[in-house]
Amino acid sequence: MPKRIRASALVALTVAGLALGATLAAPANAAPRAPGFLTAADLPPHPSSSWTAGKVTAGVPEAVEEDRCLSMALGGDGSDTWYRDFRTDLDTSARQISVRLSTTAAAKGRFSRLNKDIKSCAARIEKADPATEVTPKDYGTLPVEEGAHVYGLHTVTSWGASDIRLLSVGRDGRTVTVVDWGRLGDFGDAPVKAFRKTTVTAVNKLH
Repeated sequence: MPKRIRASALVALTVAGLALGATLAAPANAAPRAPGFLTAADLPPHPSSSWTAGKVTAGVPEAVEEDRCLSMALGGDGSDTWYRDFRTDLDTSARQISVRLSTTAAAKGRFSRLNKDIKSCAARIEKADPATEVTPKDYGTLPVEEGAHVYGLHTVTSWGASDIRLLSVGRDGRTVTVVDWGRLGDFGDAPVKAFRKTTVTAVNKLH
């Protein structure tokens, strides 16, 4: 066999071997890679306590199944959903949930559904417990990637507890994210400006 043909055959075998090795090295059912998430430093600063971030975890957190603002849009098997919990040593906590949809159209639909559900959840909470009073507030949109929207909910329970909650929904391509922040208090205790910044960071970090 001429030297040129032998060299070409050797190159071809080497390339084929590398390709086969790469194929064998890749897991057959590799788990989907999670989108980017917030870190503790990205959360609105707490006046007297620092934030601690949990691990990015695949699936839907159990608490969401009972959440009248998020459960209808974020329930299910959670195969393309991830979340991260954040806490302080006092009365403030937060969570980010991100879901990657199969198409951009599906992501647009999920983004729209979440906005609709958050806007209407105050009425559902009061219907479930007429002694609870919920005051919603719309803090408007943010010009980041395919858009984000920020909301507030002040809840006074039947036993007198007062809670303030900030929620935001954002989208980048096929991925939709929700940032959920809460503490004891009312609208005067809500760090809206800092939370809007956190939301922009959350959407920018997705990809």
